[in-house]
Amino acid sequence: MKASQFFISTLKEAPAEAEIISHQLMMRAGLIKRIGSGIYSYMPIGLRSVRKVEQIVREEMNKAGAMELLMPAVQPAELWQESGRWEQYGPELLRLKDRHNRDFVVGPTHEEVITDLIRRDVKSYKQLPVNMYQIQTKFRDEIRPRFGVMRGREFIMKDAYSFDKDVDGMKASYDKMFNAYTAIFKRLGLNFRAVAADNGSIGGDGSHEFHVIAETGEDDIVYNPNSDYAANIEAAEAVALIAERAAPTQTLTKTHTPSKGKCEDVAEFLGVPLDKNVKSIVLAVDIENQEDDSATQIFLVLLRADHTLNEIKVSKLAGLSNYRMATEAEIATAFNTTPGYIGPVATAQKVTIIADKTVANMSDFICGANEVDYHHVGVNWGRDLPEPDLIADVRNVVAGDPAPDGNGTVGICRGIEVGHVFQLGTKYSEAMKATFLGENGKPQPFVMGCYGIGITRILGAAIEQNFDAKGILWPQSIAPFEVVICPVGADKSEVVREEADKLYHSLIQAGVDVIIDDRGERPGVMFADWELIGVPHRLTIGDRGLKEGLVEYQNRRDTEATKVPVLEIHAHVLAQMSVA
Repeated sequence: MKASQFFISTLKEAPAEAEIISHQLMMRAGLIKRIGSGIYSYMPIGLRSVRKVEQIVREEMNKAGAMELLMPAVQPAELWQESGRWEQYGPELLRLKDRHNRDFVVGPTHEEVITDLIRRDVKSYKQLPVNMYQIQTKFRDEIRPRFGVMRGREFIMKDAYSFDKDVDGMKASYDKMFNAYTAIFKRLGLNFRAVAADNGSIGGDGSHEFHVIAETGEDDIVYNPNSDYAANIEAAEAVALIAERAAPTQTLTKTHTPSKGKCEDVAEFLGVPLDKNVKSIVLAVDIENQEDDSATQIFLVLLRADHTLNEIKVSKLAGLSNYRMATEAEIATAFNTTPGYIGPVATAQKVTIIADKTVANMSDFICGANEVDYHHVGVNWGRDLPEPDLIADVRNVVAGDPAPDGNGTVGICRGIEVGHVFQLGTKYSEAMKATFLGENGKPQPFVMGCYGIGITRILGAAIEQNFDAKGILWPQSIAPFEVVICPVGADKSEVVREEADKLYHSLIQAGVDVIIDDRGERPGVMFADWELIGVPHRLTIGDRGLKEGLVEYQNRRDTEATKVPVLEIHAHVLAQMSVA
């Protein structure tokens, strides 16, 4: 490729709307151009990286036995109504009507379409397993698109779907995809972790997310540096920090705590550690009784004061899938007090008490006394109040907590989700009556898995992990070009032009993805452009060096160039590329 015949459009400054480094650098390097809110065109140089990501993904998916197909972006609403997600998905689902007033959606994902395809053609267990994937544009109507390709509305995704005859088969398919994803992210040259995760709106029984580790990541990743354990903080198990409950040593005392509505203030006022205090969070669930009148069930969740509520974990508890925060009026009715002084001792009405595992083993703790400006000190389970109705893990893990696998303690880092694998089970096949004849001759639902990779999001994540003050530091595998040749003064020197062309063609013959900058720009402009774009290997050829029989080689991550004899530069470049 010659730069004079290629579209290069770099900027000295990032547009004002570019908030994070990947958005800024992708705009400045001319990889993307904004068309609308959360919608971008991929320019030729950016598309080269997109295609390289796609190729790695495609090769590993094929190797794992998946078959590529292409499904429509626009999907009939009837399929989403069958699965129940027409009502469930919410405003992120872009709905539209055709000229006949029929409802359609612009697909954010394709579980419904692929389930419909398979139920039409796969009739027997003998045709299973089946795993199909596509690489295609998706659309999700984000309420606040931001961060460029990291949270855009339109994006390219690889989504795959497996169909098996039973749970064991699904788990085998899942393992194949998990291993394929691991191979993909290794080939992409990214520092990543596979973490246990919540299934979210996709549904199913188990999942793992693949996160690129970066300080700017949106997710907290809990990990054990001594083992392979890792989980998204939404799904990470928080073990009890107290092994067993100690016997009471204090008398229950109602203590005046004037204007101390926060646990931190109470602890300071009483001169005790914060972790001796218990905070109360009141949740409400609206239910319908047999007379069709709405009713409300109140839940009191108890956490140690230095811990925070994990809303995902709470929503998994029986009866709490649709919980909300209680209103002040509901709190006043249940506890005869205001927020800040709520506690589990002698509540005004029947309240379901849920204690976090650590709280359940606390003794002599402090909590609200259900009266403004008062707290109870020396509270103990069994003596001062009944045992909790439910003991559950409902808190977020914090760094230094014991690892769930029993091997040391956990740390927390930031991650950018770029892939997710799900064990769906029969959620979609049962809803859509997608069945096959089993070995017993009876119809049974397909057992499914689904597997997604954000192709375009990988570009942003790779940059968030790999950049410096000059620009992008692409992993070689997905850089728009592997090598750039910068001939200095080529417009004035025939020798420079000839040597640059000779090296250019020799690298092409060796299968190197190389570009030669024949635009006639000054060295400073050339270097700045290619450092911004992030090409991993740069060769500089000039009259002065050639007189000494030398060419300059510089890896994008090096601070200085290395002088290499002209006769050795071809082999030197290939050697450097092989270790990248």
